[in-house]
Amino acid sequence: MSRIPFIVGNWKMYKNASSAMELCDQLRTGIRTAGDREVGVAPPLALLPLVQQRLENSRIRVGGQNVHPQAEGAFTGEVSAEMLASVGCSFVIIGHSERRQHFNEGDSFLGAKLLAAFRAQLDPIFCLGETLQERESGATEGVIRRQLDKALASLTPPQASRIIVAYEPVWAIGTGRTATPETAQQVHHLIREYFRGLCGIEGANRLRILYGGSVKPDNVDGLMAQPDIDGTLVGGASLNAADFARIVDYRT
Repeated sequence: MSRIPFIVGNWKMYKNASSAMELCDQLRTGIRTAGDREVGVAPPLALLPLVQQRLENSRIRVGGQNVHPQAEGAFTGEVSAEMLASVGCSFVIIGHSERRQHFNEGDSFLGAKLLAAFRAQLDPIFCLGETLQERESGATEGVIRRQLDKALASLTPPQASRIIVAYEPVWAIGTGRTATPETAQQVHHLIREYFRGLCGIEGANRLRILYGGSVKPDNVDGLMAQPDIDGTLVGGASLNAADFARIVDYRT
């Protein structure tokens, strides 16, 4: 089954209004790849309306970096899925390792966020992955299965098959270290096998699994050549228009 690759830039807490507009203009002119792949960017919350407006009528999707499970309420500093949708977002990142580490977000709470994304018809990009200690102790498979078990517990199999999964080994995020294409492929295959048991062969074959973890122009080709890697979640390199355009224009 053919899966449309998805290349997503996570801007994290970088850029201001003027530099974000400049980057948007550079991306509009720099990304010319044919329509056989999807492209998205996730700017900081305060910049979402500006970025959406600047990228309107382009082929670049805009999404959020975070979402709260509730539709509204007294949750100072939070944003709902409905709010994201109202400013033009079509996807949202859920469970990034930095949210797990710095804001103590657990898998059950992330499962509620997945339901919120579906409620607002946003495509959820669910992040998961192991730490260096967990990898070195041989616990990678157990960690991945535990994260999926808890986060997907409240979802139906049809809902689970609509998730976009992003495997991001924590030890490779912002460190300059990258899992080899073969190492990444092993975990991506493990994830697809998990979904085969949950959603059946057709649902698992539909599932898009992205790789995130120090993706750069010089390693994206090898990563994207793997059969179970369907795109990338790009951090630092997405802040440079030329680098991100080259990642979008990967060659296998």
